[in-house]
Amino acid sequence: MSIELFNQLEQQVSNAVDAIEMLKMEAEELREENTRLKQEHDEWEQRLNGLLSKFQALETSNSSETSA
Repeated sequence: MSIELFNQLEQQVSNAVDAIEMLKMEAEELREENTRLKQEHDEWEQRLNGLLSKFQALETSNSSETSA
């Protein structure tokens, strides 16, 4: 194997390692963003359920008043 081929192989391996490291960092950032978005989704869901509960309470109280 000539030195030139070995140098090319070494460069390709180095490039592959760099690409893998970048992909790992990107994957970690995406995992963090996914976690943040899940938390945000859960908060919105809780708020929405709270509003729905208020509407249901209003509807129940209006039904009670109407039938009384």
